[in-house]
Amino acid sequence: MPRTLDHLVLCVSGLEQARASYRALGFTLTPPATLPFGTRNSLVQLQGQNFLELLALDEEGEVPAHDLPHRYSFGVHNQDFLRHYGEGMSMVVFAGSDARADVKAFQESGLVTYEPVDFGRHAKLPDGQIVQLAFSLAFVTNSDMPGLAFFTCQQRHAPALFWKPEYQRHANGAERLVEVVMSASEPAAFGDFFGRLTDGPVAVDDDGGGIRVGSASNRISVLTPGRLRERFPELDGDARLGHEHTPRFMGYRVAVADVLAVRRILDRNDIPHRVTAKSLVVSPAAAHGVAIEFSE
Repeated sequence: MPRTLDHLVLCVSGLEQARASYRALGFTLTPPATLPFGTRNSLVQLQGQNFLELLALDEEGEVPAHDLPHRYSFGVHNQDFLRHYGEGMSMVVFAGSDARADVKAFQESGLVTYEPVDFGRHAKLPDGQIVQLAFSLAFVTNSDMPGLAFFTCQQRHAPALFWKPEYQRHANGAERLVEVVMSASEPAAFGDFFGRLTDGPVAVDDDGGGIRVGSASNRISVLTPGRLRERFPELDGDARLGHEHTPRFMGYRVAVADVLAVRRILDRNDIPHRVTAKSLVVSPAAAHGVAIEFSE
């Protein structure tokens, strides 16, 4: 069964500043939480049972030293990402129910994987109660995608402790994360990798300008820099699409109930955006390094 999008890791320089930005975009956010990786996060939970994770380094903590090559360091990865690339999307995550089975499946598919990572953290519920959450992660990397990583996320706690209707209601009507948009000089070269990673269908454009991984409502699109600029003119001149191009996560699409409702919020908060026939796009400059597309 194809893997489904669980969440995105959106690496930011300052958590409170990013939370303010996302509130201005019309999102509801969970209270900040501290992770045992030298990081802090705040989430945008969506009704479609996936979410966005705003992640920053913990100013009061340290990223633990990483000296075990058979284990992947979530903290070091995001610390290095911020240092080398600045703000942006650093990881794409798929839903998982058994991290150890996922590691085995990735190994059998010939992917580069690591020992599962188990951890827990506290979460503050809407009523003020503090609960303990537990997760297990199964990582995959690709040497041709430096600075990026993928993993599955298994939640080892009662779903009701994590998913809360109060956190899933958004002024902008956001309902579900439906697409991740990447750039690569030769998208078709990654078709085999994504097929094995997601265990789902991969469609290659006839002209080689892009590949589409998964279904229309659960998709990773990998586009050439030229095709990406056609879709997102906001990226024209973006240094990440220069001659020394390496694959990057460049944007994501969220399904909303009413694009006009999003537009009213952005207008009210003076956030620049572009309106198309079917969607609305916020540029990376206004969204911490990632283009956001809202579509009905």
